[in-house]
Amino acid sequence: MSLGKMLEESCRAYGDRVAMIHEGEKLTYNDLNRAVNGVSHYLKSLGIKKDDKIGLMLPNCPAFIISYFAVQKIGAVAVTLNVMSTAYELIHFLGDSESKAFITTASLAKRYEDIKGKVPECRHLIVTDAESDGPGFQKAVKDGPFELELVELTDDDAAVIIYTSGLTSKSLGAVLTHGNLMGQSELLKVLCGTTKEDRGLAIIPFFHSFGAVANMLCAIRVGASMVLMERFTLDGIMTAIDREKVTFIAAVPRVFLGMLLFDKLESVDISSLKLCITGGAPMPPEFIPQFDEKFGINIMEGYGLTEASPVCSFSRLDLPRKPGSIGVAIPGVEARVLDDRDQELPPGEIGELVVRGYNVMKGYYGDPEATADVIRSGWLHTGDLAKIDQQGYIFITGRKKRMIITSGFNVYPRDVEKVLELHPAVKEAKVISKEDLMRGEIVKALVVAKDDVAADEKDIMKHCRAYLSAYKVPRELEIVSNLGETAP
Repeated sequence: MSLGKMLEESCRAYGDRVAMIHEGEKLTYNDLNRAVNGVSHYLKSLGIKKDDKIGLMLPNCPAFIISYFAVQKIGAVAVTLNVMSTAYELIHFLGDSESKAFITTASLAKRYEDIKGKVPECRHLIVTDAESDGPGFQKAVKDGPFELELVELTDDDAAVIIYTSGLTSKSLGAVLTHGNLMGQSELLKVLCGTTKEDRGLAIIPFFHSFGAVANMLCAIRVGASMVLMERFTLDGIMTAIDREKVTFIAAVPRVFLGMLLFDKLESVDISSLKLCITGGAPMPPEFIPQFDEKFGINIMEGYGLTEASPVCSFSRLDLPRKPGSIGVAIPGVEARVLDDRDQELPPGEIGELVVRGYNVMKGYYGDPEATADVIRSGWLHTGDLAKIDQQGYIFITGRKKRMIITSGFNVYPRDVEKVLELHPAVKEAKVISKEDLMRGEIVKALVVAKDDVAADEKDIMKHCRAYLSAYKVPRELEIVSNLGETAP
């Protein structure tokens, strides 16, 4: 089944139920489907067809879900982009993916306008919150037409491209298929018993693979309601749980650590909350029992990566918990630990974690060589070091690759180093990680200045912000005399 058919099935079964709540406004599943069909027709009127790529740079708002499924229903491919992407980064994302159109908000459209001459294939800018007299997104949502014949698709057809540098030395587009994502859409139902009566708080951005699966696809599959948050604070999260009677949250550890430290708990009622799922970065194991004790809710921990759609393993309510473990492989997925010769290691020994199953991506868009490097004999090589015990519990012990995970986002150090070295005062740079309780890790830059140019830390940081998404910008910068004397 395709993602478009999944939405239609949910609309037939749950049509009058609330699909999403955003800033106090509610849309039913029928409302959602009508809007999706209207935008699908609008995209077709622009000449968009099966397999064409469409860039989506939107926050967690109704327009994201409408655009995402409008693209799916006509058989096109959604290239979901971080709203923090700079114009410099968009040149690569839109150009490399060969996107034919770009859907975003009026406030973000300038980034496209600044670089549209450098991405000539991307001919259409679609602004979701702009009113116009002629054809446009808002008119399509309101006026339709609302009847649509779906394009026939197979499990192997591409649905989404997400750019990641987690397993490579450059940012590549991981191609996820309808089969990949349909399998993942069942996870909360199968592993957590999620039903149409549930309400999930969508904090993690939908452009993130974890956010899209846990907070959007899994909810739509069972007819649950999505409470959308574009920006969040702890006060906002706790108030939303109280006001909307949220029953589950899937988020990064930072959110749950913040809830533990929340000092106004007596002012809100969060008794509706039954399930908390953490992923995107490791949860400090010592805080899990504290959370259980304070809120009476077990935190379920998962592990994944974009190239695996993303979920690979998950803790289970029906199995014993082991501190420090990321659970066991999900149904339909196998996990092994291999040595440097790709030979399987016995239980308890540390090697590279590899996974195989329906969730493994189709490949990196336009790069068969990079694909062959990470998918060998059907096994996806994660780049993470791990051990698996006799019962199949997986324990991550380190990383084989240079990569930083900050608040659930992957940062490849070389991406940041290349931008730093574009600055006229920088001779060479090295980016390292630094442990941080709330974010897991932060990005730290070590810079060697050129002898004949004055190096100013504030100016270098301003330069980084112009070229890099906010989460990639170093939070600390240190000017050093020699990189060889610094820590690895």
